[in-house]
Amino acid sequence: MRAIHVNGVALHVQEAGDPTGAPVVFANSLGTDLRLWDALLPLLPKGLRFIRFDKRGHGLSERPDGPYSMEDLAADAEGLIEALDLGPVSFVGLSIGGMIGQNLPSRRPDLVRALVLSNTAAKMGDAASWHDRIAAIEANGIASMENAILDRWFGPQFRSTPEAGLWGAMLSRTPQTGYLGCCAAIANTDLTETTRALRLPTLTIAGSHDGASPPDLVAATAGLIPNAEFHVIEGAGHLPCVEDPAAFAAILNPFLKEHAYV
Repeated sequence: MRAIHVNGVALHVQEAGDPTGAPVVFANSLGTDLRLWDALLPLLPKGLRFIRFDKRGHGLSERPDGPYSMEDLAADAEGLIEALDLGPVSFVGLSIGGMIGQNLPSRRPDLVRALVLSNTAAKMGDAASWHDRIAAIEANGIASMENAILDRWFGPQFRSTPEAGLWGAMLSRTPQTGYLGCCAAIANTDLTETTRALRLPTLTIAGSHDGASPPDLVAATAGLIPNAEFHVIEGAGHLPCVEDPAAFAAILNPFLKEHAYV
C-alpha cells in the first residue's frame, strides 16, 4: 500500500501497467474505492501506466472533516499528478470522478492530455435532493439507503447477482464523513460553463439503465465539449466498468490508443 500526501490529506494510491508508460489516472465514484477499476485494467492496452487513487474520505484515504468542495477534490487530483510527476495525463473519471475530471483541466490544462467522462455530468441532480440524502444518512446511516442506491447503480441483470451485494457492502462501509463530504461537493457544483470551455479530446460513456446519471444527462454534457464522443453501454447502469468491463474496454481502448500515448 502507498500513500501520497497532498493538500494535507493522505491519499491511497495504487499503480499497475508499465511504470515507464504514458500515465492514465482513474477517479472512482461516490461510495466506491479504487477497486472499481479492477476488472477493467487487464483489458486495457499495453504500454500504459495506470494510476488509481481513493479520493478523500473514501477507501483507505484519510477522511478530513467535511463538507468538501469540488475544488478540494480537483486540487487533490492535481496534487497527486504533480507529486508523482505524471502530467500531462489521460484522466478517466466516473460519476463524481468525472466531475473532478471536468474541473481539473479547467484549473490546470497543462496536466490533462485527454479526458474520459463516464456516467457523469456537468451538474448532477439538484442541491435539495442532495441535502435530503445528507439528512437521511445523518439520521439513519448509509446502510439504510443501500438497496435504493444499488437499484440506481446497476442494470437489472447485474443487480440480481450476488456480486451486487459486495458493492453494497463497499458502499455501506464508506466512511460517513467522506461520503457526506462528497455529497456536499456535488450539491454545490455546476460545471456547465467551465466544461463548455474545454478544448481537449473527450470520450463520454453512459449506461442505458443508469438511474443516477441517465444517458440523456451524459449526452448533454458531451454536447458542451466540441467533438466529444458519446457512447451508451446497453444493459449497464451507473458502474459499467463493473457490470460489463469488456464493453467498457471496447469503447475506451481505441480512445486511449489514439490520445494517451506520448
